[in-house]
Amino acid sequence: MRAKESASGQPLFTDRYVQALLDGLGTATLDGLPGPALSAQLSTRTKWYDEFFVAAGASGISQVVILAAGLESRPWRLPWLTDTVVYEIDRPDVLAYKNATLRAAGAVTAVKYVPVPVDPGADWSVPLRTAGFDHDEPTAWSAEGVLASLSDDARDRLFDQITLYSARGSRISMDASGAAVEVINCLLCTRGWEISSFSAHSLMHRYHRGSPTDDDALASFGGCIEGRLL
Repeated sequence: MRAKESASGQPLFTDRYVQALLDGLGTATLDGLPGPALSAQLSTRTKWYDEFFVAAGASGISQVVILAAGLESRPWRLPWLTDTVVYEIDRPDVLAYKNATLRAAGAVTAVKYVPVPVDPGADWSVPLRTAGFDHDEPTAWSAEGVLASLSDDARDRLFDQITLYSARGSRISMDASGAAVEVINCLLCTRGWEISSFSAHSLMHRYHRGSPTDDDALASFGGCIEGRLL
């Protein structure tokens, strides 16, 4: 999806490194990608997360934690402030492949980049703190695409863990499908987060991307959730 968006006539974002990552996996073609509606939703979601991080930096937050970072290249491609520290949490094999590939491609970050090689479904708090994370500093957290794979208990533990290690003024971003958005809003509010949510339809409209015409499909896309710890 990121390769297709980057190659479009008016891209919402440009990921100059995605092709190198695809080539290394042997998936260099754009065949088999999602249809137009889902592609638009994923592209607008990516743009929304990009803007979340930029806004967090502009507000003075210089510590970032990206859960389940995958092969996203935000530490390399976003216009971070130079004092930013970005921690990426994901499986050791994922982070090792990404970092080796991007080094070979000549990619350089403008931030202090700290990979934390641990399964994001495990207890990542100790490895994160060992890597230098300061829980007394406000943090911008993201959990892109994470919640859909979690049980209710695992989701609640994740929220508890993030809240425990968040200083006042920290920000959080995540996404959810369908009716789960309202449930997550309530769960975060009870933990002291001030929440705003954005439907997939509203984000498609904001970024001038077509939205699906089928109401059921649109509802299933859910939306994105942003919070600030009071």
